[in-house]
Amino acid sequence: MYYYTSNNHYHHLKMAKSILFIIIIIMIIIQLINGQQNPTISFITKERVTSIGDTLDLSCSVQYAKNYPVIWAKIDQFNPNKILFISKGASLSVPDHRYSIRHDDASSTYTLQISKIQEIDAGIYQCQVVISPSSRVTANVNVYVRIPPVISDNSTRNMITSTGESIQLECYAFGYPQPSISWRRENNDLLPTGGSLYKGNILIIHNITKADRGTYYCIADNNVGSGARRNVVVEVEFPPSVHVERPRYDQAINFDINLQCSVESYPPPTIRWLKDGIEIQDSSHYQMSIFTTSHDYTDSVLRIKNIQQQHYGQYICHATNKLGSSQQLIELFESVTPVCPPACNGNFASFGYSFATSTINYYQSTILWLFSSIIILIVSFCSTIRQ
Repeated sequence: MYYYTSNNHYHHLKMAKSILFIIIIIMIIIQLINGQQNPTISFITKERVTSIGDTLDLSCSVQYAKNYPVIWAKIDQFNPNKILFISKGASLSVPDHRYSIRHDDASSTYTLQISKIQEIDAGIYQCQVVISPSSRVTANVNVYVRIPPVISDNSTRNMITSTGESIQLECYAFGYPQPSISWRRENNDLLPTGGSLYKGNILIIHNITKADRGTYYCIADNNVGSGARRNVVVEVEFPPSVHVERPRYDQAINFDINLQCSVESYPPPTIRWLKDGIEIQDSSHYQMSIFTTSHDYTDSVLRIKNIQQQHYGQYICHATNKLGSSQQLIELFESVTPVCPPACNGNFASFGYSFATSTINYYQSTILWLFSSIIILIVSFCSTIRQ
């Protein structure tokens, strides 16, 4: 009985030693496994939206990377193969005073700080743990910078078209957030599409008329800054239209007169004056003038000097451009007395002076006669009283 108990005790002791040995082996294996754990990135700052002039912090926390370099880099958003290495460990790799790097050893966190944010700071920032030249652990964070709208060069500038055509005005802009596009007309005039405001990149005008010509405003807005605006001038070509305010003029012989007409046209017209089907040229009796009064309006004045009998009759103001022509008739009649204004020569001044002088002499004689008559009446009255 004693022998059996000793053997059993020995057996249990041996088993306990074996279990302890196994536990020690397992702990050693776990430590070895932990020692060979690959580096990981446990945290990186989420997507950030910032404004120009602000300060931005980007943090990256790593594990099992004590013996590996940790790098902050910026990836070109238009060329992913172009990478700017900003920092390595706790040291900067670029000579830009706006960058700074902080390392918290307790949390294994590397914080990249960018001060005085600029537009160029927008993009993809990458935290890298370099395991070998061909192996890296990476994590990205997108940074967006609020940028006021800028209208793109591929937007419509100015346009020339003809009546009846269809056109489209295009406007594009970049910025962050993405700008919205709207269209207005100068003085808030109604748009051909209806209303005073149209939202969208492309404004289409069908069957355009000359009433649609003018300045259109492309407005880009994203609530950053004051927005952007581009003026788009739409020119509509149309044939001339001649207007005359006075189809009839009267003037006395030997005096001057101005015949006038106004032409609405684009492109600007060529204006001629004709009498009896013959084009008038500048001479001692005729002088032609042309004035541009507004963008699509041109006035012409035909001055007829020292009118003679052959100058009376019908005159035509004729306007032409590449799209057509138009004309209006003006008649000049002889009058007994000079008409001034619009225009008179020096003879009328002499005529006026003579007329005025004779009128004054007439009134002076009348007043003198009245005065003399009154004196005679007074003398007669006094003589009657004495008698």
